[in-house]
Amino acid sequence: YHIFFSNILSKDLLRLLADADDQEVIKQIQEYYGDFIAVNEDLFSLNMKNSLSLTSQSPSQVDSNLFDQSVQGILAMLLSMKAEPSQIRYQGRSQVAQRVANEIQRNIQADGIFHFTRQEGPMVLILDRMDDPVTPLLSQWTYQAMVHELLGLNRNRVVLKGAPGVKTAELEEVVLSCTQDSFFADNRHSNYGDLGIAIKELLDGYQKQSKMNENISSVEDMQAFMERYPAFRSQSHNVSKHVVLMSELSRLIDECKLLDVSHQEQALACHDDHSAQHRKLIATIRGGQIKAADKLRLALLYVLRYEGQCDVDTLKRELVDGGVSDEKVRLIDLMIAKAGKAVRAPGLYGDGSFMSKMAKNLSTGLAGVENVYTQHIPLMVNTLDAALKGKLKETQFPSAGSIPVPSIPSSVIVFIVGGTTYEEATKVAEINSQQPNKRKVILGGNTIHNSNTFLNELSLA
Repeated sequence: YHIFFSNILSKDLLRLLADADDQEVIKQIQEYYGDFIAVNEDLFSLNMKNSLSLTSQSPSQVDSNLFDQSVQGILAMLLSMKAEPSQIRYQGRSQVAQRVANEIQRNIQADGIFHFTRQEGPMVLILDRMDDPVTPLLSQWTYQAMVHELLGLNRNRVVLKGAPGVKTAELEEVVLSCTQDSFFADNRHSNYGDLGIAIKELLDGYQKQSKMNENISSVEDMQAFMERYPAFRSQSHNVSKHVVLMSELSRLIDECKLLDVSHQEQALACHDDHSAQHRKLIATIRGGQIKAADKLRLALLYVLRYEGQCDVDTLKRELVDGGVSDEKVRLIDLMIAKAGKAVRAPGLYGDGSFMSKMAKNLSTGLAGVENVYTQHIPLMVNTLDAALKGKLKETQFPSAGSIPVPSIPSSVIVFIVGGTTYEEATKVAEINSQQPNKRKVILGGNTIHNSNTFLNELSLA
């Protein structure tokens, strides 16, 4: 037998294998560090279910198997990169972030396999999903994120079976991988408008190629066609795949009135205007055009922003009257308990000071807003910006171990306990495109959430 493990094999397990191998049939044992899924070149997932339960404020309520799997996944990621962290920082208000950081540090110190001598290692930054519950609740408008939010993107696969535009069996399940699909690699972070233009250009190019294949009048033409036929057939499938995906996304956006919903979401996530937003929310809940799931998301965004200023009980009654089930309405109380002001770290909506609001308004005024539907900036971005500049406050982001001087890291691995999102992945890709000297940020999480998975896991947490 040739046995391959996807992570470190402990001495105890190795001894058990040796004791059990009476017939000496084991020829070799190898460790290949792959306890994670590389989604993009700067994004990885541990593909874990129910990981939001890790964010419980009580360590006794945390599933030890989920916790161990999280730590082992991060260690496998470090070993696959041959990287020993220069520092391990964590969100100080989060008990689970602290426990994960300390366990990573303990494992690294206990095993010489982590001690690489090449160059300065990355900063590992451990964050808590429930410090930013807003990002997973928002509608998305970049290609990869939209597909995951509206259709589901799991292990690079999208199930389209039953969609109106799907006419052939080969399109019932399609693969969206940046390593196998150059169009997807180039456009995964494109917004909805630019994506439509890019798919039109892709279709035009295919149609030109089709016309060229029609002009076959000699043996040489036939030979040339046969040589390019495999590539042409692959191109045909690729074009069909992206056209079908775009058609289905457009259908769902229209059917669910997502432009209107997203406009309201962005207002709740980015702006303080309680009375106007309350009137708009109640009108939306009472109206019949918006789906119940979207009414709930808007209500959750409202409660998170105006907690302590709004009548939650009245809002819950409005939701029930508006067609949201009692079971789903219960998520409002769960959200406050798990991610309300009393338990989450500060900074989700800025520090609330007059100067903070003025600075945000000024920066928006100078830079402009590229798209009214993508105004929101995840909390992680501000934290990451401070980390890259060596300005993380030790009082807010303590270290598991020593902090080097200077503390500006060569690269950063951010891991969000409880799961990350494609919106955050898009922001990381933007940051990487602007980094000098090839400094790189890598984002990871227990899973990659859309609003459905986030709320389902919240109900179980």
